[in-house]
Amino acid sequence: MKARDLVRAQLPGQDATPAIIVVRGKGTDAAKSATQSVAAITSALSGTSRPDHVVSVVSTVTAPDAAAELVSQDRGAQLVIVPMEGSPSDESFQNAVDEVRALASDRAGPADVAVTGPAGIATDTVKVFSGGDKVLLLATVVLVLIILLAIYRSPLMALVPLLAVGVAMRVAETLGAILADAGVITVSSQTASIMTVLLFGVGTDYALIITARYRETLLDEPDRARAMQAAVRRTAESVLASASTIVLAMFALLVAVSPALHGFGPYLALGVAVMALVAFTFIPALVLLLGKGVFWPGGVDKAAERSRGAGVWHRIAALVARAPVRVASAVIALLVVLSAGLLGYQESFNTLSGFRAATESEHGQHLIHEEFGPGEIAPSTVVVHSQDNLRSGPAPADIATALTDADHVSRVADPRMGKDGKTVFYDVVLDLDPYSSKALDAIGPLKQATQSAAQAAGVQDATVLIGGETAQNADIRSALDRDTTFIVLLVLALVTAVLVLLLRSLLAPLYLVATLILSFLATLGATTFFTVTVLGDDGIGNRVTAYIFVFLVALGVDYNIFIMSRFKQELRTQPPAKAITAALTRTGGVISSAGLILAATFAVLMTQPIRELFQFGFAMAFGILLDTFLIRPLLVPAIVRLLGDRALWPARPGTPTPSTPTPEPPSADAPAAQAAEPGSGRLLRAFTWIAVIEACTWAGLLVGMYLKYIPETTELGVRIFGTLHGAAFIAYVFLTVLVAIRLKWRLGRTTIFALLAAVPPFMTIAFEIWARRTGRLPQPAADPSPTPAL
Repeated sequence: MKARDLVRAQLPGQDATPAIIVVRGKGTDAAKSATQSVAAITSALSGTSRPDHVVSVVSTVTAPDAAAELVSQDRGAQLVIVPMEGSPSDESFQNAVDEVRALASDRAGPADVAVTGPAGIATDTVKVFSGGDKVLLLATVVLVLIILLAIYRSPLMALVPLLAVGVAMRVAETLGAILADAGVITVSSQTASIMTVLLFGVGTDYALIITARYRETLLDEPDRARAMQAAVRRTAESVLASASTIVLAMFALLVAVSPALHGFGPYLALGVAVMALVAFTFIPALVLLLGKGVFWPGGVDKAAERSRGAGVWHRIAALVARAPVRVASAVIALLVVLSAGLLGYQESFNTLSGFRAATESEHGQHLIHEEFGPGEIAPSTVVVHSQDNLRSGPAPADIATALTDADHVSRVADPRMGKDGKTVFYDVVLDLDPYSSKALDAIGPLKQATQSAAQAAGVQDATVLIGGETAQNADIRSALDRDTTFIVLLVLALVTAVLVLLLRSLLAPLYLVATLILSFLATLGATTFFTVTVLGDDGIGNRVTAYIFVFLVALGVDYNIFIMSRFKQELRTQPPAKAITAALTRTGGVISSAGLILAATFAVLMTQPIRELFQFGFAMAFGILLDTFLIRPLLVPAIVRLLGDRALWPARPGTPTPSTPTPEPPSADAPAAQAAEPGSGRLLRAFTWIAVIEACTWAGLLVGMYLKYIPETTELGVRIFGTLHGAAFIAYVFLTVLVAIRLKWRLGRTTIFALLAAVPPFMTIAFEIWARRTGRLPQPAADPSPTPAL
């Protein structure tokens, strides 16, 4: 971006977005055919009736001296550069590109012609994405409705989740639009597409969980209102934990420095939060309002009886009980085999190769690759800036000569001098595909070679920058590698914390998170094998891996939450071995149905004509099916069975009580319950002191940020406050977990403390937004690339 800014500042007329017309002659005299076509196209684009936004035309007609760069070696193909003013995102700009294409096709005669370059790519990107949302929404609705009808066998009950998702979607879209207009969040077309399938997936999941527990409760409680109240109460903890995990995982993307990752999560987090609220309010109310007719035509009795669990889940539970070691070993072995697909893993940074629809831009790139060489598609711009004037010396020419001998350099254009006389620009063409990993790896050595050439030419303390598509992608790759590492660690920490608070256990979260990691590796391996090895994609989309991890872990842990929550409830009346069997048989049908729907909704993304969405949809569908039908019903119960009484360590199952209906136990949040715990006073005092220190260090951090960003820089003070805050925050979270486990807090109370702990960080985020808007902090550089957010 620094190189791009220097180009725009020092070379007048570089603000235009170029369209590149590729003309390949046909017939026995291809060179003559290409020359005639270029002359006709140049004449049409240079006249007064040329399309709007066209600034000028660069061809062998208008710039004969540039023939070496514009004509292929066999002279059978030529390039015409058409700089265009305006924003590629404007409809008028895209219409102008379409006019250029129509005019070039009309004047080219028999020659093969295509319009590509940044202007053509931007226009084709918009076309590929347009119209996809309606198809996506319709396909998702139809697919989910069919599956719900098969599950519920009741038309009205099948409509309940769809109506709930519709309400949540409209509320989330409205709130998202308000926040986007205020500049708080960003919403892209890709984010909106994923929001559609995400809400349909989690919305139907929550509806299935609540209504299934409602049907089960009807076996013992004939009063529908009280049965629904009990169902919501018994599922609230697991649904809230599920939604919290997804929301926190989405917010974890805020640690990213890459704009495409950084701005991706808040809108989706908003949607899931709204969906959870709708699940707890709208769904129960609607089911009760529909009365007994909601179970038509089977009736209430049949619906309640089905909640006991199908025979297949009893057989699976018996298998796990008989041979937990063999079951666990077989599942782990299968996951390891699927992970072997990662041997073919590679990433792709080529936007056009990711379109699963034919585009003129891609055709143009293929023509350039064939006729001019791979690097001519996207030359790199090497910038050398000196403190001294470079106009009169031989240094610019000497640097150009040295660059021609650098590794993987195919051609170096004549140097261009900037307005200040201290900056020189070189268009360097690599002999590699500019979007390949090898080309990205070559940027670092090219920069070092330029630095050495500048020193050898007598330019001291030269600043070397490299711009262009390849350099930009190299920077994006570095940022994504950093972001992925931070996101993986943060998401795993958040998921572990939620599981610790939910299960009141330190051991269970460890083996549950281990199963999630295995699931992710197996999913990514299978996705790589299917899309890269079998389908022949250039590679996995450069942002897809991070998205797969965040979504798969956040959604996959849901099913572990549902079965382990039920396991905890069953432990009140049964020993661990029978409790996990009961949890599996009672939740098997509903969780499998929920997983099937969630996988199906993500699979709908495979209908989109974009590689990244196709790969993401396949990965999510495959991974969710793994979690639903292998990890949750086989691997997790087998591990719990092997661990026995230690499955929820340090918690130990108490003496089971008879499973007769009993009144609800008194709230563990009550002060009397707290006072009954020996040693709880010291623990609470320590917790209070750490909380005070946490609040003080946050206040200090805010003061330090003010001192740094407003009057003058005092970076040392900021670092001191930041270090104190980090230590206090870690201690605060650790003690929160200990207090929650020791005092057996319910998830609701623990969540309140967690939200209170999250207030100060959001204060600093709000402070930073205010500082940027008021000009006290520089605005982050916008990403001009038309590359999709995925």
